[in-house]
Amino acid sequence: MSQNPDDDGIVLTEAQKRARRSRSIAIALALAALVVLFYAMTLVKGPGVLIRPI
Repeated sequence: MSQNPDDDGIVLTEAQKRARRSRSIAIALALAALVVLFYAMTLVKGPGVLIRPI
């Protein structure tokens, strides 16, 4: 199955592009908040978090 060179596939409307961008930004912010939370928790626990029995 070869694709037609004139076929653009699915073309999104401007509203769909804005919604996709909004979702991407929201996911990025949530991921960044999670990273900051983990980093802060590591700082609060201190170096003792690395010294533990295996």
